Amino acid sequence: MKDYGICHLSVVPVRKEPGDIYEMSTQLLFGDFFEILEVSVNQKWIHIKNDFDGYTGWIDVKQYMPVDESFIHKLQQTPPVFCTSLYALAKSDTRFFPLLMGSTLPLYKNGIISIGDEPFILEGDVGYARTFDAKQLEHTALLYLGAPYLWGGKGHFGIDCSGFVQQVFRMYSLPLPRDAYQQAELGVTTPLEYSQSGDVAFFQNPEGKIIHVGIVLDNNRIIHASGQVRIDKLDDTGIIHLDQKIYTHRLAFIKRMAQL
Repeated sequence: MKDYGICHLSVVPVRKEPGDIYEMSTQLLFGDFFEILEVSVNQKWIHIKNDFDGYTGWIDVKQYMPVDESFIHKLQQTPPVFCTSLYALAKSDTRFFPLLMGSTLPLYKNGIISIGDEPFILEGDVGYARTFDAKQLEHTALLYLGAPYLWGGKGHFGIDCSGFVQQVFRMYSLPLPRDAYQQAELGVTTPLEYSQSGDVAFFQNPEGKIIHVGIVLDNNRIIHASGQVRIDKLDDTGIIHLDQKIYTHRLAFIKRMAQL
């Protein structure tokens, strides 16, 4: 019989190996649920598989809530509702904590989040996953401007390039994998001259490995997480840093994910 859990905290680091010293490869945001694959020998870490993108990693056993399979099935069959505020609060009788934009709100109804035995009142904006709309997607992407870069991050207080793209597209019913090289395997290749706002541009190192990703905007611009979420220029060679006036990333190709 499988075991499951859900993230009941604002954000939880997911590490490559079971230990605080190991690299954070991604994060769970509030409402993310997962299958438990194994428990570490010292019983302090669990190996999980995120339901949304299939990503695996290790989290601290103190940083999740166990749930049963029937609850997981209910979540899987319910259209996701997202926190769309830059900052929101979930409050109960005993505690309150912040929610990051893009967090999912389990079984949300009439301002109430249901997780475990303790209902939470949400103070903030919510929205269901929308159908793809380039202009709306661009608006959501722009809300992340200035978010600092953090390897493995997925929120406004730290986000990496592929986490940024994944989170934005998730809110528009286009589930993408976690890493840039995985995302690059999807979509339809589109020449730069025919690219549109909402397309996704991928960048490579000298060996041809995909190492960076961003979202194309109008007028040969790109929004991406590099140092922080920022807007730069894009041409056939790659990204031109608007302040430094130099190329920072080498273009590999552009994909149109709206045709997934």
